[in-house]
Amino acid sequence: MASVTVPVPPDSPVSRRAVRVQREEADRRARETHSDVFSPFVLPAGLTGPEVAPPSRRAARAPDILAADDANAPRRHARPRRFAGARTLALIVVGGIVLLGGAAGVTALMTGSTNEPAAGADHVVAEAPPPVSQLPVPVVEQTSISTDICAAPEVIAALEAGDDSAAIEAAGGAEWFRVAVAGGDASCIDLSDPARLWTVINKTRQYEPVDYWPADMMFPEGVRSLEGGSLRADASAALTSMVTAAREAGVGEIALLSGFRSFQSQMATYGRHVDSRGVEGADLVSARPGYSEHQSGLSGDVVPCSGPCGTLDDLAASPQGEWVEAHSWEHGWIVRYVDGATDVTGYLPEPWHLRYIGPELARAYHDGGWTSLEEFFGLPPAPGYVG
Repeated sequence: MASVTVPVPPDSPVSRRAVRVQREEADRRARETHSDVFSPFVLPAGLTGPEVAPPSRRAARAPDILAADDANAPRRHARPRRFAGARTLALIVVGGIVLLGGAAGVTALMTGSTNEPAAGADHVVAEAPPPVSQLPVPVVEQTSISTDICAAPEVIAALEAGDDSAAIEAAGGAEWFRVAVAGGDASCIDLSDPARLWTVINKTRQYEPVDYWPADMMFPEGVRSLEGGSLRADASAALTSMVTAAREAGVGEIALLSGFRSFQSQMATYGRHVDSRGVEGADLVSARPGYSEHQSGLSGDVVPCSGPCGTLDDLAASPQGEWVEAHSWEHGWIVRYVDGATDVTGYLPEPWHLRYIGPELARAYHDGGWTSLEEFFGLPPAPGYVG
């Protein structure tokens, strides 16, 4: 029976339905023709090409069928709606791959790679990595660094030879030596031995024996000595070096007012201060016999000279005093009693009172910003006498 074509206006609902039917039919035929390839593209209505099959007979008769449906037949139930095009389907597929396979699945979809093993190769399934909490923790062997400088044979040999500078060097240098002593890791270092550069004499640390007398005493060469004071040989040479350097720096002359004092001479010095100040006042400016650094031969009181020499009180405000404060450490000396340290040392500031500890320890003392030997070596403060 011949089909009759009923002209349908292009903008009518019938025409739009016909176009939709044509698109669905073309999409179906394309999938049947290329069943192994999924094409995410949909050609616009009316566009034909060699890769798109011609409309089916049902699609050609679509206007007649739709017109008859609208005019005479009861309306069918609506057909289940397809996805909004192949693009929507592709997005859903990609989303599923992301959920199931992560980034590797997306990469495979976009590149076409499936990471399938080669023909004949054993199929290996990669295991998922264990949780972080189950990963093995590497065992690191812990080693402690000992600061016991007395375990070094070189230190012991230097001590037995009486070479303090060599002992400090063998201990790893002045700072390492200081750390070991302050930390209690230097049992071979006796801070009470008055013959050592590192000896500490204060109001709680008396000489043993109480009338100790140092060996190798001499007068500093090229230094004016106002009271005939002498020093231990190493301290004497260091004072000569310091006074010479100050003179060459153009700051003027520095003289030695008082050097070594024996136990007996300190009795007389302390007694004069007691007579003028009382015991409490004397203890702030003078040591009791057996507790004075002067008895070690490693301390001296210096004064400035410009023609005639000044007094102890003149030093601080003089060019010589400023130079001593800034440069005495370069020659192995430190200012023993400084402003602000009375609670530790037990003495009022004495910018003229110098103590020789050797160039190595003096540098560590200066570089560390220390203000007392007690703190430098980790000793308790000594603000007053015991008993």
